[in-house]
Amino acid sequence: MTDKSRIECKTNIDYSDKTMKPKNFMKINFTYICTIVVSILLVFIGYKISAKGFADVKDRSQQPPIYGKVLKVIDKSEPDEGLYNFANIKSYRVTFEAKITKGAQKGKTIAATQSVNNTVKVSVRDVRKGDYITLTETPAGWYFTGYIRTYKLLILGLLFVISVLVFGGKKGLNTVLSLGLTCAAVFLVFIPSILTGKNVYVMAVIVCLYTTIMTLSLVVGFNVKSLTAAIGCMSGVLVTGIISLIMDKALFFTGIVDEHTRHLGSASFYAPINLRGIIFAGIIIGAMGAIMDVAMSMSSALWEVKEKAGKISFKELFRSGLNIGRDVMGTMANTLVLAYISSSLSIVLMLSIYSASISNLFNSEMIAVEVLQALAGSFGILSAMPLTAFFCSTIYLKNKSPRTDTNSGGKQ
Repeated sequence: MTDKSRIECKTNIDYSDKTMKPKNFMKINFTYICTIVVSILLVFIGYKISAKGFADVKDRSQQPPIYGKVLKVIDKSEPDEGLYNFANIKSYRVTFEAKITKGAQKGKTIAATQSVNNTVKVSVRDVRKGDYITLTETPAGWYFTGYIRTYKLLILGLLFVISVLVFGGKKGLNTVLSLGLTCAAVFLVFIPSILTGKNVYVMAVIVCLYTTIMTLSLVVGFNVKSLTAAIGCMSGVLVTGIISLIMDKALFFTGIVDEHTRHLGSASFYAPINLRGIIFAGIIIGAMGAIMDVAMSMSSALWEVKEKAGKISFKELFRSGLNIGRDVMGTMANTLVLAYISSSLSIVLMLSIYSASISNLFNSEMIAVEVLQALAGSFGILSAMPLTAFFCSTIYLKNKSPRTDTNSGGKQ
């Protein structure tokens, strides 16, 4: 290589990436922080609006919980053999000493009783030293009411968060933030809004829209991939919602599927809760996660196809999207259906015992709602695939990336 060619090579070196990197870094950080702040602010505003009057709805007759720690087991009575042989029931008492850890009498040491009275096939664990329990005080004394499970669940949740952060890095942090904000939107905005008489359909759509935009913005960032994934996801949710509304009319739902919904219908002091709207909300919110997963997977895959292929036509990119969607379709539909089946497995087993036939089983509103959830959600996934492929093919080919421009000769 001559000296002249070396000079030309040096002069052709592009230093723009190195000089622009700090500015781009600051821009990304500013956008990222703004996304988090706006997301939290929206949840806070939604909570203030939705929770207005929520305190009046809550049952004030319930006493504050009393927590305690078992210090030692004092005595255990022998099972009542006569009762055991007659009704297949074991019945005995465990007397123990506990220290109150939460409640008006915190720090007090008391003697309490655990009454064990269950069927033979169900094993109830006796209290042991070191157990954290809930207690209730009656005129007859202190009684065990249950085990405190939140502590161990919090430990498991903390381990999950640590695992996500270790394996995911920054993406893991974004995942944890999006998951936390999603739970906040559901428990701090959606649930109080329904209990205070807000429109269930509107609030369900708002929560889905917020969750989709917030999650994709945090996890993926503001780019064409998150844009196409958001459009594809909301399109699939829209299809799910339309099918739910149509079938709600066709199947003559009342919304009363069990004792809980029957009680919920008269629980609000502001306005009767729309139980059919609860079914609609459960369907679209439950399906949204799977639909978002499919939309994001296809959006990311088609972006890589478009980047690696360089020059590609709309037809070719769209066809690639359909091929990817066909591979994803089977597993995602199974995931959604199996999730709904597992969540209501005990109900299905109970109704199977007391139903005269399979057709009679599926005619019950409880099972019909579960089937509709699975089918409507699967329709949402199915429709999200070609719609996401269409939006990706349209938007990606109109937004040429620097890599594509370089492959095509550097022309803008």
